[in-house]
Amino acid sequence: MSGSVVLHVLDLVGVFVFGITGALVGVRKKLDVFGVLVLAFVTGLGGGFLRDVLLGATPPAALRDWVYLVVPVAAGLLTFFLHPGIGRVERLVNIFDAAGLALFCVTGALKALQYDLSPLSAVLLGTISGIGGGVIRDVLSGRVPVVLRSEIYAIPALLGAGIVVLAATLEYDALWVPFAGAMTCFAIRLVAIRRGWNAPLPRNP
Repeated sequence: MSGSVVLHVLDLVGVFVFGITGALVGVRKKLDVFGVLVLAFVTGLGGGFLRDVLLGATPPAALRDWVYLVVPVAAGLLTFFLHPGIGRVERLVNIFDAAGLALFCVTGALKALQYDLSPLSAVLLGTISGIGGGVIRDVLSGRVPVVLRSEIYAIPALLGAGIVVLAATLEYDALWVPFAGAMTCFAIRLVAIRRGWNAPLPRNP
């Protein structure tokens, strides 16, 4: 399986997973089916749009391949009709959000490397790709974006993207590297949620 195929597959999975998080937030906010689909759409595609625009890869992949437009809609409809009891929604949002963060930080870094960005720029773009969809989702749903709270959120994305970029810098090209980066980000994010890890806050604000 070539690197471009891996990137494409991971990208679509990331769109689907982030689409689920947007739809779950819409369900929790008691939005109608259109509102749920809008949140699924912008959450699933937001990070990829930011990535491609910053890279100058225009029009963005989502506008060149119809599959990118169908995937978040499918995620939104599945979530709208099959979501569990509302009491479990927030926990599911966190799990799927961690998965989307992990996938997009990796695909963002991989695509940045394809455009010959420096290692530092590739890590930063991977992080922006990971957090972009969640920021748009939270703003539209009236929530303070997770990345602006004290929760550990951007750091796992930095680490996941960093693993991919480090391997590329060392000219180590193996299919398991992107999956290792994604799993590292995913695991750290979930552990941070479970243990309540937070970034430092200012004293006596």
